[in-house]
Amino acid sequence: MNPLELFSQIPGAVAQGLIWGIMAIGVYITYKILDVADLTVDGSFCTGGAVCVMMIMGGHSVGVAMICAFIVGLLTGLVTGVFHTFCGISAILAGILTQLGLWSVNLVIMGKANQSINVNNYSLIVSLRYLQDVAKGTRPFYWSPIIVVGLFVALIIAVLYWFFGTEMGCSLRATGANPNMARAQGIDTNRNKVLGLMLSNGLVALSGALLAQYQGFADVNMGRGAIVIGLAAVIIGEVLFSKIFRSFALRLLGVVLGAIVYYVVIQAVLWLRLDSNYLKLLSAIVVAVFLAVPYWKSKYFTRAKKGGAANA
Repeated sequence: MNPLELFSQIPGAVAQGLIWGIMAIGVYITYKILDVADLTVDGSFCTGGAVCVMMIMGGHSVGVAMICAFIVGLLTGLVTGVFHTFCGISAILAGILTQLGLWSVNLVIMGKANQSINVNNYSLIVSLRYLQDVAKGTRPFYWSPIIVVGLFVALIIAVLYWFFGTEMGCSLRATGANPNMARAQGIDTNRNKVLGLMLSNGLVALSGALLAQYQGFADVNMGRGAIVIGLAAVIIGEVLFSKIFRSFALRLLGVVLGAIVYYVVIQAVLWLRLDSNYLKLLSAIVVAVFLAVPYWKSKYFTRAKKGGAANA
């Protein structure tokens, strides 16, 4: 195991972490702001990639393809929101139902389980090939997916920071913080839940569109386990950076950094030659550990400090 091999793989892990970080921001909106566990993302992530790939193959520009992927992601969130608010189905079950339906929808969109786009034949925004070419010096540095996706992340965080500072954004945050109080203030909480689910899944689909370009294909299974990666990014970012990042914008940045940390760890595990069949198990363990850390700190370490102070 050559350490240089690991260092050479870090840029790829960072690029993937940034792409999945956009998805993690979507998960943050539902999980942390709305206080809703939305499992739609496993389906909407693939939907974004499928729509983007098929539109590019159909001759549309990559910009139009990504906008359409975002819009379709909004629609998947709308379906889950209608199931939850209008039909009275619990948020978790509503997400599962939408995710289940999207499996068939994604197959219909692509026509088969996998569709590939060759970077030599299509003009893409990001690609693994670009990362390799920048490393070789055959392309300028600004072609690097790290730079391009980093700009996407900065723009998304800026827009969300502005949006959640508006009256509608504040009402959405109030809905997640205390829905009963929000309703008492005349806020339409059902509308806000639908809006939050739409915004979340729009970002998730946008992330799927970027990943499909980066890896050169869309696959019907590409979104499987996406919710676990999103939760891992959110929890890792919160545990590692919550005391440093106080403002809303910096918390969103912490989520993206959490996704990067997650993928660097995964890359290190692969470098150690661990069987890739254990990656899902490792992801579950990582999420469980980081979810447990705040509880352990409050129950054991805080109590130990109080006990020490009392004895003093």
